[in-house]
Amino acid sequence: MGRKFLLSIALLFFAALPAAAQGILPGSFAGWTANAKGGLAPPVIHDGDHVASFPAANEAAVMKEYGLVAGEQAAYAKGSNTLDVKLYRMKDPSGAYGEYSYLRTPDMVHADIAEHSAMSRDHALVLMGNLVLDIQGHDLPRWKPDLTAIVAGVAPHAQTGLFPSLREQLPTDSMIERSDHYVLGPVALNQFFPVEQGDWLGFSQGVEAELARYRLNGREVTLLLADFPTPQAAQTKFFELQEKLAMNGSNSAKSGDRAPLFAKRAMTLIAIVSGARTRAEADSLLKQVQSNTELTWNEPSIELKEPPFTTMLAGVFIGTGIICCFAIVASLAFGGIRLAVKRVLPHKVFDRTSQLQILQLGLSSKPINAEDFYGIGNEPGK
Repeated sequence: MGRKFLLSIALLFFAALPAAAQGILPGSFAGWTANAKGGLAPPVIHDGDHVASFPAANEAAVMKEYGLVAGEQAAYAKGSNTLDVKLYRMKDPSGAYGEYSYLRTPDMVHADIAEHSAMSRDHALVLMGNLVLDIQGHDLPRWKPDLTAIVAGVAPHAQTGLFPSLREQLPTDSMIERSDHYVLGPVALNQFFPVEQGDWLGFSQGVEAELARYRLNGREVTLLLADFPTPQAAQTKFFELQEKLAMNGSNSAKSGDRAPLFAKRAMTLIAIVSGARTRAEADSLLKQVQSNTELTWNEPSIELKEPPFTTMLAGVFIGTGIICCFAIVASLAFGGIRLAVKRVLPHKVFDRTSQLQILQLGLSSKPINAEDFYGIGNEPGK
């Protein structure tokens, strides 16, 4: 009885665990089994706040910038073959996309494991929503069907959403393949674009960045795109960086031994080129950067369409004719009704003596006699 009670408590405990602590990596897939020194072992789960021992020491700070929530790792064996698998769960797909781009190396070509996947002989990465699957082993292309199986088991646990679109605004001419990286913090930025320490670009203000390397005239240069929330914020930061980093040769005394930086602003974007020798060389990249931001004016407008002069003139004549016809018909109707009433009811409706009031000036010597007007006094019977 006691064992059943303890078992029930344990089941309730594990059911109440948050999703981050329950784990996603399977215990086995396609003949591969999680093991530890030859014995079975479940995948190890790491809390996102305590991941110092999970990734390499220099990667922990970067993963926190990308929003690491939890991580898992497991060692799988199939005969004498082994796979080391890590799963990164990020807070959203944008952070997972950044983590994926951070871990990907230029030697990792696109793989058919998933829509967003890359693989070299010893390393494979798969991006699924807010999840990043990191697989290391020997001769991985040989195990592609097995890798597809673990991806199929992990994918249903991913939180779907839109990935950042900033990469689409990078110029494609002369870009070194798979050298682009999505950046959400100063630690990752300093690894790929070591210009200044600290948050000099403004990630604390909602900035996101994308960078890539290009080959120009036999040399490598780096282009950084920073997208700001508003054009005003981008303009303020652009003037600040011009003075602070001596961009575009604004203050050569402050540049010191630092490589020259060339930049431009396009609406909410700031583009910075490092490694170019001249402004003309940098402009070959900067001129290709165009902001996709569109300003719209939603106030309704009225479009006046004036008819031809002949149409307006014809309308005037027609309108005047209608008014004249109405006046004639109304006059005839009024006069005809009045005459008919006077004939049928003489002195009953119109020209009634009791209602007749006449103002006379009396300028002549003739006496004023009201009976001289309108036939008063000549009514029948008088």
